[in-house]
Amino acid sequence: MKKKYRMLLNIIFILIILFIILLIAFKLGSYFKKEATYEVVDNISEYNYTLDDRDTKLMSKEFNNLKNILKQDEINYEEYAKSISKLFIIDLFTIANKENKYDVGSLEYVYPKVVDNFKLHVEDTLYKYITEDDKEKYPIVKEIVESNIEDTTYTYEKKEYPAYKVTISWHYEKDLGYYTKGELILIKEDNKLYVVQFKGVEEN
Repeated sequence: MKKKYRMLLNIIFILIILFIILLIAFKLGSYFKKEATYEVVDNISEYNYTLDDRDTKLMSKEFNNLKNILKQDEINYEEYAKSISKLFIIDLFTIANKENKYDVGSLEYVYPKVVDNFKLHVEDTLYKYITEDDKEKYPIVKEIVESNIEDTTYTYEKKEYPAYKVTISWHYEKDLGYYTKGELILIKEDNKLYVVQFKGVEEN
C-alpha cells in the first residue's frame, strides 16, 4: 500500500515538474516571438503603407517619394514599382533597428498569399541570429545605388499577372558581408503592386 502511495506521489511530482517546464518554455517562446511595437509617424492609408519612428532617414525620404507617386491622378506604375522595391530593400536589410529574428521588415510590401512563407524564410536565414545585443554588428542600408526595371508577367496559382522585374543594388553604412544586389518580381493586382519574389544576387 505504501509503495503504491509513494509511486503515486512520484508520478504527481513528475507531472508537476513537467507542467512547470512546459509553462516556462511557453512563456519564453512568447517573449521571444513577441512583435515589437513602434509608433506610426506617417502612412498612405489607401494602400496600407506605414512609416515607423524607428525607420531610417533614407526610408523616410523614399516613403515621401512613394506618397508623391501615389497621389497623382494617373499613377506611373514603373515609378511605383521602383519605389516599392527600394523601400523593400531598405527595410529588409536595415537589420540594426530590428528587435529579434521575428521582427521581419518589409512585410507590408509582400503579396499577402506568400507573406507567411516569406517571413518564415527570412527568420530562418537572413534574421536567424539576430539578438538585442550589439546592434553594431547588423547592417544599415545607406543608399540605393541603382535600379532597373522591365515589364514581365508572373503566374501564381495558375493565374497570370502583369508584373515588373526590378534589379536593384545598394550600399551599407558598414560592409558586413550582406547582399548588395537583388532581383524582385512585383505583380499588379487591382491598383496595387506587391512583391512576390526576391532573390539576392552575388556580385562578381
